[in-house]
Amino acid sequence: MSHDPHPNQFALLKQRRFAPFFWTQFLGAANDNVFKFAFTLMITYQLQLDWLPPSHAGLVIGALFILPYVLFSATSGQLADKHDKARLMQLVKSLEIAIMAVAGWGFYAANVQSLLACVFLMGLHSTLFGPVKYAYLPQQLSERELTGGNGMVEMGTFVAILLGQLAGGVLVDTPAVGPQHVAWACLALAVLGRVTAQAIPPSPSTDPNLVINWNPFTETWRNLKLAHEGLAVFRSLLGISWMWFFGAVFLSNFPAFAKEVLHGSPQVASLLLAVFSIGIGIGSLLCEMLSKRQVEIGLVPLGAIGMSVFAIDLYFAATGLPASEPYSVGAFLAVHAHWRVLADLGALALFAGLYSVPMYALIQLRAQPTHRARIIAANNILNAVFMIASSVIAGALLSAGLTIPQIFLVVGIANAVVALYIFLIVPEYLLRFVAFVLTRLVYRFRIAHDERIPTSGAAVLVCNHVSFVDAVLLMAASPRPIRFLMDAQIFRIPVLGWMFRLAKAIPVAPQKTDPATYEAAFTAARAVLADSELVCLFPEGGITRDGTLQPFKGGVMKLIEGMPEVPVIPMALGNLWGSYFSRVEGGQAMVKPLRRGFWSRVSLAVDAPIRAAEVSPDLLRSRVAALLETAASTAA
Repeated sequence: MSHDPHPNQFALLKQRRFAPFFWTQFLGAANDNVFKFAFTLMITYQLQLDWLPPSHAGLVIGALFILPYVLFSATSGQLADKHDKARLMQLVKSLEIAIMAVAGWGFYAANVQSLLACVFLMGLHSTLFGPVKYAYLPQQLSERELTGGNGMVEMGTFVAILLGQLAGGVLVDTPAVGPQHVAWACLALAVLGRVTAQAIPPSPSTDPNLVINWNPFTETWRNLKLAHEGLAVFRSLLGISWMWFFGAVFLSNFPAFAKEVLHGSPQVASLLLAVFSIGIGIGSLLCEMLSKRQVEIGLVPLGAIGMSVFAIDLYFAATGLPASEPYSVGAFLAVHAHWRVLADLGALALFAGLYSVPMYALIQLRAQPTHRARIIAANNILNAVFMIASSVIAGALLSAGLTIPQIFLVVGIANAVVALYIFLIVPEYLLRFVAFVLTRLVYRFRIAHDERIPTSGAAVLVCNHVSFVDAVLLMAASPRPIRFLMDAQIFRIPVLGWMFRLAKAIPVAPQKTDPATYEAAFTAARAVLADSELVCLFPEGGITRDGTLQPFKGGVMKLIEGMPEVPVIPMALGNLWGSYFSRVEGGQAMVKPLRRGFWSRVSLAVDAPIRAAEVSPDLLRSRVAALLETAASTAA
């Protein structure tokens, strides 16, 4: 796709490949929430039903809405892979109009049974739409736009949820005619959504020969097994499901939290929801700014840390607030202590946005295109299971006598444990986080032509070796993991050695002194290339001791021998000489911290790939030397 490599994410809203889709899903999410929230309030405040008491209404409606995700996600994932995604979205939107017509009658007749059936059907509508929604994006957006596109969709969804709930609350509250207003609003939103869906451009099937298995149970199991094949993808699925578990604990407890702990009116519950939604929206949009538009999974640990810190602080902020008459929103905001509660909620949601968007983008990027919708369906199944589990566990903790702030504390601590576990089994997240901190806080890192680092297929990267953190900077520049051939000595350095072992760097030693390690290193590196991954080596054979480019050794020739189709990409790191991690102090590194203060400029220049047949150590060295001149001018 030949789009400007750095478009603004909001520019997508002017383009046909994104705008109609965005508004279709926006209107769908808004409609779900106008309907669900109005119906919940109608049962809670207006109808007195013995068989559905107000305290259970939210849980029952929530469970009915989520049930179709568990039952039908697997089937809808297959439909999305087999059929044109635009056509499918249009059919789902037509179904929505029919459901809302039935719901409209239910609101007029105050027929609770028919409205409960419509909750289930709207859940089915969302189940059918979900996999199509996330599989459509990578088909229409280039890799550089994925984080921005996902951020926009997440932000749009949460704004729609927020506006939908506020509108549902206001409409149903109108004396005497409230439910009728809701009926017409829902029908109007459904018709509007069908109109915008008509403009979605065709998105051809990714697997037209797929034979659909209509048994939801065997297909669900098959989807989960399919997702489990790619471990990075599967663990990201679990990470997202955990975020929904975490979020559901807060969202489902807002009404009770507002009433019993904060002593607020129903409007205060809406305020909490608004702050939470705005937080998630801002976090989702920040992802694009912070990730320089590639899929930056280094944000995930940052998000997880923030989620725990602010969930735990929320417990302290909400404990010991004095009892009072129910506050209106104005009176609630007039109390100084309540601002800390709102700040914690907003920050916690913002970090949850930072945590989830890169995981969604990673799944879209790494999942096989033919199976993409089915893998996203597996994610929806897991999300639903985790959300149901979260309401069961939160209910059990409440029954055991815990207060709502104590439940928030438990979830904050559990989140820290889960995060630590995820980052130890998927070290890529932690490494990218270190690289993220290094390239944003310690250095100001400029990259020229990072689009030349291929997003798929095998390639050999060669780079000059200036400091002990060269590999970390290259990791930050690459959209996917790199396996480094590194001097076996580096593995003995505390912290750095541990990090490079986590990154699965391949230790290499000089052929003269340790021929066995030398051979094993090249066998391992060739296996990585055969697996269509990136390998990087530093042909100088060691870190420069005087800041100049050393002669290149022949290791790269040995690596590409018999692999004529693997491109070799020269790269040059500029302006790192003289930093704390370079051997500037008489051949010693890491002697004087902050030698050049914070944010010293460093740069990376990437050259066009060279065919393996044309490669020689001298040609590579001259290319890297030329790049160093470019890099110096980029950093300046």
